[in-house]
Formats: sequence, C-alpha cells, structure tokens
Amino acid sequence: MSSAAAGAVVVVGSANLDLVVDVPRHPGAGETILGGDLRRSPGGKGANQAVAAARAGGASTTFLGALGNDDGAEILLASLERAGVRTDLVQRSAAATGTALISVTADGENTIIVAPGANGDLRIDAAARARLAEADVVLAQLEIPLETVLAAAAARRPGAVLALNAAPSRDLPAPVWDALDLLVVNEHEALDLTGAPDQDAALAALLARVPAVVITLGSAGCLVAERGRPSVEVPSPRVPAVDTTGAGDTFCGVLAAALAAGEPLVAAARRAAAAGALAVTRPGAQEAVPTAAETAELARAGYPDVAAGPS
Repeated sequence: MSSAAAGAVVVVGSANLDLVVDVPRHPGAGETILGGDLRRSPGGKGANQAVAAARAGGASTTFLGALGNDDGAEILLASLERAGVRTDLVQRSAAATGTALISVTADGENTIIVAPGANGDLRIDAAARARLAEADVVLAQLEIPLETVLAAAAARRPGAVLALNAAPSRDLPAPVWDALDLLVVNEHEALDLTGAPDQDAALAALLARVPAVVITLGSAGCLVAERGRPSVEVPSPRVPAVDTTGAGDTFCGVLAAALAAGEPLVAAARRAAAAGALAVTRPGAQEAVPTAAETAELARAGYPDVAAGPS
C-alpha cells in the first residue's frame, strides 16, 4: 500500500435512482397487485458501494460513474457527497440517469429491474486513470460496460487490488478473469459463472481463475477462500430484516475499505458482514448504510476475537 494513497478506494460503477414499492408478495407472470406508496431514493450498485466504503468503511473514496442531466442525478450526487464520497470525476451523459424498479415484501426480500441509462456511457478518461493510479483498491460491478471495467483494471497501479462484484451475473471474457485479484459473488452468481452443480464445485472452479473469492450467503454470512489456504465461513450477526436492498453492496464497499486499510481478507469480510447485517435493519439502499462507528460496534460484539478497526 502506498503511503500517498493509504486507504484509498475508487469505485467504478453504476448509479441509479431507485423507485421502490412495498408489496404483500411479488407478483406472478401476468399478474397485477396493489402495493404501497412509491419511494424515490438513491441507489445503483456502484454508488451504494461507494457510500458504504466511505461511511461504514471509513476509506477515502472516489466514485467514477455517469449520470444524466435530470433531477435523479442531483439526488444521487447529494447522497454521495453527504457520505463523504468524492464526486469530482462523475461524468454527465445525454441519456437519462439509470433507474431501478424495486418491489419489497414484508420480510425484506426484493426484486429489482434496472434500466441502465447513463451507466452505459461511463468511460475511463485521463482524469479517471490518474485517480485510479492512486487507489489501493479498485472496486467494480457489472451494471457498466465490460470495456470500462477492463480500462479501470489497466489504470490501477502495481500492487493495487482489483475487486469485482460480478453482479448482475453475466459471462465474463478471459481478459476480465485475468485482471481480477478478488471476486465477490452471491451463491447464485457463483453457480451461474461456473455452471457447477453445487457451491463446492463452483468455489473450486472460481479459484482456478481468481486468487481470492468471497461468496456471500445472505443471512448466513459469507465464505472466504484464497488459493493455498483453507476456506473460512464467516457468519453474519443475527438481526431483524426490514429491507435487504443494498445489503450486498454495503458488504462489498466495506470489504474494499477494510482491504484498503490493510486488513487481511477474513477480517475484512467480518467487518463487511457486520455492516451488511446492519443495512438490512433499515429501509432503502444508501440510506440504510451504517456509520463506521456502528459497524465497529457490531463487529466487536459479533467477532470479539477480531480487531474492530476504526470507530
């Protein structure tokens, strides 16, 4: 880790305006159901993860994303800036700001449809390359073009970690696999990426391509695996679930921040699991991200054998 950029995270990804409706259950094909009031809130995997890295992880965080010229863009910029995320390199597009249509049931489970909009126009320009070269961890997802992910990978400095949250799941070309230091996926994405019949086979297949893998398991926590080391199960603290929207993004952002601060992967995953657990106790995506102090407190309570880090 460079002394000039210790603890620096650059998140390269999407920003969406979330349109959220509470529903008694998710509708079937061709079915119409009545839901609750419509809520508009800031979201998008990239923006959510940047907020989490800055707020719950405590890292110096830059968001590289693309927004339209509409009121949704202003809502997203305001949320990022309130969390302490650097937004000076956010790009503007003639396309509309990305939008996510989200339904949430009473037990906190959600379904999401994304209209990418401006996210498809994100490119790595000279200013972005310079900021990426200062990062300790570069974190990306798959709601942006794959060529943008590859360009971000090429811009990082030697020794910096490239972490990919491979969501939503899609086929990855060999150059993307070859660039990765860390892959973060949920159990369904792990199976989709590998075609494996079960989690163990999927993990083995992923480790053949990536040096380190974290498979998130919802309320069960996560599985951490590194080549040449036994895999480690990290449980999640038990909490009442209100809304799972953005919990995985909170996990990814805090994981990146902890790694940027020099924490080993398993300890970083424990901090991330604590933050993700807190996020499901509140409605919304970015609004639900806990503070660094809240995350540290739950990490101390849930994992007393591990240093809880900044508070």
